[in-house]
Amino acid sequence: MKKVAVIEDLSSFGKCSLTAAIPVLSVMGVQACPLPTAVLSAQTEYPSFYYEDLTSKMKYFMEEWSKQQESFDGILTGFVMGREQIENIFHFLDEFYTKETTLLVDPVMGDNGEVYKIFTGALLEQMKELVKCADVITPNVTECCLLTGLSYEKLHSYSNETDYFHALEEAGHTLQHKTGAKVIITGVNPTSMDADKHLIGNIYLDGDKTFFNAMDYNGKSYSGTGDLFASIIMGGLLRGDDLDKSVRLAEEFLTTAINDTSLEQIPTIEGIHFEKYLRMLL
Repeated sequence: MKKVAVIEDLSSFGKCSLTAAIPVLSVMGVQACPLPTAVLSAQTEYPSFYYEDLTSKMKYFMEEWSKQQESFDGILTGFVMGREQIENIFHFLDEFYTKETTLLVDPVMGDNGEVYKIFTGALLEQMKELVKCADVITPNVTECCLLTGLSYEKLHSYSNETDYFHALEEAGHTLQHKTGAKVIITGVNPTSMDADKHLIGNIYLDGDKTFFNAMDYNGKSYSGTGDLFASIIMGGLLRGDDLDKSVRLAEEFLTTAINDTSLEQIPTIEGIHFEKYLRMLL
């Protein structure tokens, strides 16, 4: 069985990070090997939460796994809580990343034009270095803007979809050129498209090819959807699916689960009810 080292936090509530990645990878026939960066009572959008920072403990996982002579077919990184954790990830890559390993970096830093509480300039600079190591990158629109210098405000000031898509595609190509990675920009939702058609989509850039897929959009942003998306991409790649097929599977899975969650009027911070749809990933 193929193994993926999943380097991100464990949040008890919010259905994100490790609690999203582990079931997805498992049902797709991949062993998820968690390297927790922190343990939280709930994800950080909850009004109150307890967390235990495990930055200083990450090295012990690496040391033990090295003693065991472990190797990984994939490495997946998601939410990190600071520059030192990214430095630890670089040490992990030095030890375990090989040319046979697929590295997927989900550069979690913000959404909807706003950065998360943990964001700093130092974190951004380290994230720019980390994505240069990646084989696949899955930023949302906000994170793509942060990584490339594209103005989020200017992007959303365009009055037509063509200008919006052109600017975002150029940013994607810039990121692709800087990193050599395949880039999937998630949560693509220009104001004009949302107001008229109520759609949201993903832009996938692979070399000279650009694909855009759109789905129905209910106007809500749920906790953990990016983690689920990235995990499905990783699981698909490791079982031999091409990236376009994996993107479409992730979109179908998330659309189905989000529709169900919306009907049940679940608060967005609680994440989506994805568990009963895991069979779609078999």
